Amino acid sequence: MKAQLSKKDEKFREFALNGNMMKVILYVCVPLALYQSLTQIFKVFDTMMASHISATAVSSVAYISQIQIMLSALGSGLAVGASIKVSEAYGAGDYELVRRRVSTMVSLCAILGGGVLLFLLPFATSFLEFMKTPEEFISIGSTYFRIELIALVITFFNNIYIAIERARGNSKRILWMNMGIVATKLSLTAIFVYVFRMGVTSIAIATLVSQVTVLFTALVNMSKKDNLFSFSAKAVSFRQEIVLPMMRLSVPVIIEKAAFAMGKVIVNSMCTVYGPQTVGALGISNNIGGITTMPQSGFQEGGSAVISQNRGAKKFDRTMSAFKCELVCNLIIGAVLMMVSLVCLEQISHFFAGSDAPFQEMIKGIYKYEAWGAIPLGLNASVLSLMYGFGKTKVTLFMNFCRIFVFRVPVLLLLQKFSEYGSESAGIVMGVSNLLSGVLALFLGIATIIQVRKEISANKERDEIRCESKIS
Repeated sequence: MKAQLSKKDEKFREFALNGNMMKVILYVCVPLALYQSLTQIFKVFDTMMASHISATAVSSVAYISQIQIMLSALGSGLAVGASIKVSEAYGAGDYELVRRRVSTMVSLCAILGGGVLLFLLPFATSFLEFMKTPEEFISIGSTYFRIELIALVITFFNNIYIAIERARGNSKRILWMNMGIVATKLSLTAIFVYVFRMGVTSIAIATLVSQVTVLFTALVNMSKKDNLFSFSAKAVSFRQEIVLPMMRLSVPVIIEKAAFAMGKVIVNSMCTVYGPQTVGALGISNNIGGITTMPQSGFQEGGSAVISQNRGAKKFDRTMSAFKCELVCNLIIGAVLMMVSLVCLEQISHFFAGSDAPFQEMIKGIYKYEAWGAIPLGLNASVLSLMYGFGKTKVTLFMNFCRIFVFRVPVLLLLQKFSEYGSESAGIVMGVSNLLSGVLALFLGIATIIQVRKEISANKERDEIRCESKIS
């Protein structure tokens, strides 16, 4: 097995390790931020088109989508954890290890996807019942969920491929691929819903077709021979030294993402006491909020790759520089987009609710609280990026666990028991949990920076001692 680094990959590695850090962050993260934004717009239009079918349909899609996101944590968690180790090996210049980790990561994804289909596809309705899905949602959404499961497994592979391209700095390729997904998905959904007047199942079919287009691109690019980042059956290794470092990082991320999504399912279930439409309004509010926070997620993903590459190359000062640049960008994004969304809330909410004035007021009542989380969530995303970059996935698990099961679910229980806010409780809970998540991230971020700086000082002292011993 011969691992080769292309001139393009070599040039990016040099840029990531030695270039102006703000330029590096913008180069890597801006396309990823646009990618995340387009993904969110894609969800927004999905919700809008579902609302054209019926209010129950939009609530069904919102509820089942959270279950689907919980399951997608398996693939996305594996991609995040493994890509950290790929980026680290890439930065360290260990190209054979890069090839082995990439190929093994794809194999693990295949095993994971097969397991999901085997255990869930035949029992989809029972699984929805187990997740406390309201009966009216199951009746119109069970077939939708089965098709989404198939699309989900394809997304597992796509997430792995996107993680690999992110490690290589091919953010623009990721952006163009996602634009293809959005164009395919939206055009098919519009035809199915507005022309043929099909139900929510058609939305899942459009998702499946759009994900297949990316899978085809991934198969073509990852089958190229003599490419360091392509798949090679010969490079697959389930030896302990290859698999365990990736799994140690991936398993906490999988638990983190699954628990976070499950927490959202719990919140949705609790909000049904205010009526099924509240679930739909909360889902729409989350989608509007995502327009602000998803670009921050793009900077989080790109920043963690840059941090892990420089960490692999033992350039710890640059890891701190990357964090600072990312934090500035995320806070600016949060402040600007929050103001725009609040100023345009009347128009945005009408866009979703149409002529249903009470539903529009419900959306506005929830989002006016959720909107204020944009700035603290920018801080949270930056700290998460730092944690991922240094492989501290157990800390990120703790952060996201607190966000849902300490700052969100208990607060909603208290509001339901001791207040009469009604559907606005859903918005208050979102605002409180987002604010407290930012505060927690602030304290943990400071502690991590202090720890990293101590490690930097210790490394410098060791290097100085080695130099002096060589001279003597």
